[in-house]
Amino acid sequence: MHAVHTASARACTADAPIIDTQEDYPEYTGPLSLDDLITEVERRRDEFDAVSHVPRDMIVKMKRAGIFRASTPKRFGGDALPPPQFLAMLERIAIADGSTAWVAAFGSANTYLASLPVETQARIYASGPDQVFAGGLYPLQPAERAPGGYVVSGQWRFASGCKGADWLGVGIGGAPGKVGDANAGKPFTAVFPASEVEIVDNWNVVGMQGTGSHDLRLKNRFVDEQWTFVRGGAPLIDEPLYRYPAVAYQAQVHAAVNLGLARAALDLLAGMSGVTRTTTGAPRLADRAYYRSGLAQAEANLRSARAFFFESAQTSWRTVMAGDPVSPSEANLLRLSATHAAHTCAEVVMQAYKMAGIGAIYRESRMQRMVRDSIVVTQHAFLGEGTYDASGALFVGIPPVTPYP
Repeated sequence: MHAVHTASARACTADAPIIDTQEDYPEYTGPLSLDDLITEVERRRDEFDAVSHVPRDMIVKMKRAGIFRASTPKRFGGDALPPPQFLAMLERIAIADGSTAWVAAFGSANTYLASLPVETQARIYASGPDQVFAGGLYPLQPAERAPGGYVVSGQWRFASGCKGADWLGVGIGGAPGKVGDANAGKPFTAVFPASEVEIVDNWNVVGMQGTGSHDLRLKNRFVDEQWTFVRGGAPLIDEPLYRYPAVAYQAQVHAAVNLGLARAALDLLAGMSGVTRTTTGAPRLADRAYYRSGLAQAEANLRSARAFFFESAQTSWRTVMAGDPVSPSEANLLRLSATHAAHTCAEVVMQAYKMAGIGAIYRESRMQRMVRDSIVVTQHAFLGEGTYDASGALFVGIPPVTPYP
């Protein structure tokens, strides 16, 4: 076991230098507006789908737009944005492309890093606040105890955005003394520079192809204990953002993708009402009662889900800013509203697809991709049907079966 304790194996020790994995793009300098970023996403979304990830030059542009400093602590030069503000940004990006918004959602993931020792966080942000943290936590892999840390081996799935990340986390077990009652069921995470982790290029799915959610692999890699934390554990940064429930926030950022996709689907459907000629020569969509009624119902469902979603986020943020802890009942509404938004909006997209007619079945139809992307969102572990069971348990005052919210 001690054979792995080499200089290369100690990339994440307290004494080793941080590896800067960001490529140089000297032509990309200065801030970029969100509007300009979205225009670029619209132009290149087919490219992202074709290569199965958001390329690094686009990640640089997202950094320039402030996406990846959104949850960096202010003490390290970040923006630490209020969650409702960041969620609205993601929604806008998702209107342009679901996969890009999903990758942008990891601009919130640095809230997890707030549970690392402050000295370790200072090392992460030493080169600037625009750090991209992604990871594949499951299945949790055993880790051997070693002097000062752990030796990690294994393969992890669903590492969305890994090809554009500066830092990657993996889920490990075998961490005695780290997991107490408060952290029961929460994954123990080891953080590595992205250059130290092998990416297994195997993301081949029917939706969200552009997220690049490939597997990660490590073999006998040492990680210093100072580079490990419990995901969702107590933050060590005393700023308002880090008093907002971290796990609930991750559910929200992914649900926001479907808010944007549903908006885009209804806008696309409305644009087809009198312009697109039907294959059979039948009346245009705008002249059909079922189309008009269906469009109105879908609009109402989207707006209702969106209102619940942002109302919950704003209520909890006001609680944080008042200096009070977010209560379990408030956190429950964060999780419930996120799950409701994800599923309701997927239904809205499917409804738009059905009303769009035969033209929507073609691969070049954007509606086709939006349907596939929106369904994937509902499969995220934080947004599954089990949320409803756990949420209902809290409403009636009994313990949820799984750690929640």
